[in-house]
Amino acid sequence: MKNLLVIALLAVGLTATAQVQTPQASPAASTTTVVGLTDVKIDYSRPSAKGRKIFGDAANVVVPYGKIWRTAANAGTKITFSDDVKVEGIAVPKGEYLIYTWPGATEWTVSLYKDISLGGNTDGYDKSKEAANFKVKSEKLTERVETFTVQIGDIAADNKTAKIQIAWENTSVKFTIAVDYDAKVMKSIEAATKVNPNNYFNAAVYYLENGKDLNQALTWINKAVEANPSAFWILYQKARIQKGLGDKAGAMATSAASMEAAKKENNRDYQMMNEELQKSLK
Repeated sequence: MKNLLVIALLAVGLTATAQVQTPQASPAASTTTVVGLTDVKIDYSRPSAKGRKIFGDAANVVVPYGKIWRTAANAGTKITFSDDVKVEGIAVPKGEYLIYTWPGATEWTVSLYKDISLGGNTDGYDKSKEAANFKVKSEKLTERVETFTVQIGDIAADNKTAKIQIAWENTSVKFTIAVDYDAKVMKSIEAATKVNPNNYFNAAVYYLENGKDLNQALTWINKAVEANPSAFWILYQKARIQKGLGDKAGAMATSAASMEAAKKENNRDYQMMNEELQKSLK
């Protein structure tokens, strides 16, 4: 009898905890990208259009113009920055934010909201908790986006800016984030060169590429050359620094040494780069 009771209780327990798993109507998604030295992460859900009209003024649209939107489904869209950034020129401290939007026919209002616990409860929106509020133009897409999508793209060549794109149906909006990694790099240079002299090369090239003190860059690149005198890639960068300092004769001599070393290693790329550099010195 006791065994039957135990079996019955187990059966009840299993019935109470067992759940049927089915696909979510708006599955969770996440995208992460490093911009400069800043981690940018977006967590959101992805509803599908399913034949519905998404944006507009009509009574049957999913997202009416001019109304606050949680920007996705479920708890909305969350964006996280590992460092302080600027969003459309507005300073935003590192941390987590919800993205709320007010879509329009040609322009959207976008807000980054500090209290992520609000989730999709837009009725509780408190303007005093905004980290940023700005307007961006919307664009019409030539190809329909069935499933709501947020992505990080258009990363600048100098890694200082990127764009966040929100796309659904035939509408797209983008806003710009800007990062400042110079302070981090400078701190890294100070620490790394104390540990490994070869890091002087990276420090010198950073100074060259970012318009900093070329005399300091030359000091560092000379240390790198001392550590590895036959490295054609180091000699090439030294020649560029010398050119930047106005020392054409020194740059030509260093470039010639770089080319000779590159020939010994059968490195055609650096031979061609030195040829171009030498042409610019004549």
